[in-house]
Amino acid sequence: MNNSYIKRVSDEKLALLLQAKGAVLIEGTKWCGKTSSAEEMAKSILYMQDADTSKANILTAKTKPSLLLEGKTPRLLDEWQVAPELWNAVRFAVDKRRANGQFILTGSVIPTRTNDMHTGTGRIARMKMRTMSLYETGDSNGQVSLEKLFDGEENAESKSNISIEQLAFLINRGGWPAVARQTNEKIALATVNDYLEAVTNEDISKADGIEKNPDRVKWLLRSLARNISGEAKNSTILNDLIENDEALSQVTVVQYIDALKKIFVIEDLPAWSPKLRSKTAIRTTAKRHFVDPSIATAALRASPKRLLSDFETFGFLFESLCIRDLRVYAESIDGNVYHYRDKSGLEIDAIVQLADGRWGAIEIKLGAGEIEAASEKLLKLKKVVDTAKMNDPTFLMVLTGTEYAFRMENGVFVVPLGCLKN
Repeated sequence: MNNSYIKRVSDEKLALLLQAKGAVLIEGTKWCGKTSSAEEMAKSILYMQDADTSKANILTAKTKPSLLLEGKTPRLLDEWQVAPELWNAVRFAVDKRRANGQFILTGSVIPTRTNDMHTGTGRIARMKMRTMSLYETGDSNGQVSLEKLFDGEENAESKSNISIEQLAFLINRGGWPAVARQTNEKIALATVNDYLEAVTNEDISKADGIEKNPDRVKWLLRSLARNISGEAKNSTILNDLIENDEALSQVTVVQYIDALKKIFVIEDLPAWSPKLRSKTAIRTTAKRHFVDPSIATAALRASPKRLLSDFETFGFLFESLCIRDLRVYAESIDGNVYHYRDKSGLEIDAIVQLADGRWGAIEIKLGAGEIEAASEKLLKLKKVVDTAKMNDPTFLMVLTGTEYAFRMENGVFVVPLGCLKN
């Protein structure tokens, strides 16, 4: 056990899945802490990318993969996708041993599925891991719990200690474990820039084995960053990129975007489809997001100082920061995050819906000036949802970059991101 390990919100879910299934697959972007979390629970470890043993391990996986599965359990197979043969071997071993908690697999790339690859259903549980939330990094005091709001907790009075200047820094720093407690701006930003360089020059081409043009990747990341928290279509992204490369086609843009999704750089926010009282059409376009907002700031070269001079961009990036944290918190309580927009123009930034059907609606506002209008939008959504066919919202919240958490007279919670936890 590593004494310097920073506990993650997902640790409890991993422990639970190991008790319930024979193996657990942890997926997520590189450097988000998958291996560290798995190491905390593993009793033996196989590092597939260890330079000293990788060639021998790959050869063994092709000839007799069961040899690589021997060891105390849970056994960690780190970056298993280097040798896809391990997947079926794990599935078979789980069937043969008839015991839970046998293996943990980690991967930063979604491998191309072959015809002989078993789905793993019933044997291998899947779990997505993200970069760290503000509660995990210690920046949020965690005095307002998302789970308690779903359980009917009405006391949400608290105070955030995060200033607007600190928020700008936290967006740039991101939730990368390597700099989770870092206060030196140059060191933090250098780490994110290194990540972006790795994605641009190496990782994206490994996703599907097709060599990518690094300049095109940079232009694409910059365009996606400019459209963060929006619903830009691929055609819009293409039109943005053509200014730099007239030879680009929409097929190429889609190929590059798909590759970024395979290495967990992009994670768009899907639209929510509730039952409505009227026949109002619901828009189904996903919102553009990176797995961490620092990827956007690195692509744009948007320093904390620059964000403080451009509050429009700051607002979009703050929304993406909130979505990242909401996803971390929601998944720990068996929930998912969506956004809502209908043809009438009503738009809600985030809907958190649990597996049991309970849901809460959240508007995201950086400053205090829009809180009142945001609360009215939330109340309007409550009126259009058909509560005869689905539950009333458990709570309505304006998630902010402000100082104080409280409940408004209309029942809407105002919660600074610096007070929220799972």
